[in-house]
Amino acid sequence: MTLMVDIRKLSFINEMAKVGTNGVADNMGKLTGEDARMEVTKTNFIDIDDIDSQLDTDKRVGVRVRLLDPPHGHILILFPEDSAKKITAIMLNDVVEDMSSVSGKMARSAVEEMGNMMASGFIDGWADVLGRMIDVAAPQLVYASSEDIVTRTANLGDGDLALFFDSELSVPSYQIEAEIYAFPDLEEFVEMVNGIDVQTS
Repeated sequence: MTLMVDIRKLSFINEMAKVGTNGVADNMGKLTGEDARMEVTKTNFIDIDDIDSQLDTDKRVGVRVRLLDPPHGHILILFPEDSAKKITAIMLNDVVEDMSSVSGKMARSAVEEMGNMMASGFIDGWADVLGRMIDVAAPQLVYASSEDIVTRTANLGDGDLALFFDSELSVPSYQIEAEIYAFPDLEEFVEMVNGIDVQTS
């Protein structure tokens, strides 16, 4: 099997990133009632050993979701701590009057639910482009520096390279920021992209 992508299919990689992040923004927009936007700022194949050099050491809260179907791998949704607090307020707004009374467990649950919702939007977008169902495992809550989380997730795979989507989410009134990273099994991913009918590209 080869990691060479058919040159005619390169646009599909960017299209999958765009469709996936549009799904994230749609789900966020439904939740907040605002015009949420998510923009892919960079799509790279990078050496796993070099990932940590591109990330900072600030803490992130979020979820890691494992894909149970091709192209397998993991999706990461990460929030800076300030954004995680705002997400907690949004998610619990209808059930809690005094946010100071929210337990750590409730806050983690709210972030986990939001992250899962966003990951689902991304994965559904991928499934549409690939024309197949993609089932996922239960989301795993993560809390560490972005460098640690992303590096550990990349190392869960067997390859030396990772497909790295760098993207930014904005929800104006709430000033929520989010990052999404995708780590599909590259051999499966490239095989699936190369197998897409050129006429549809």
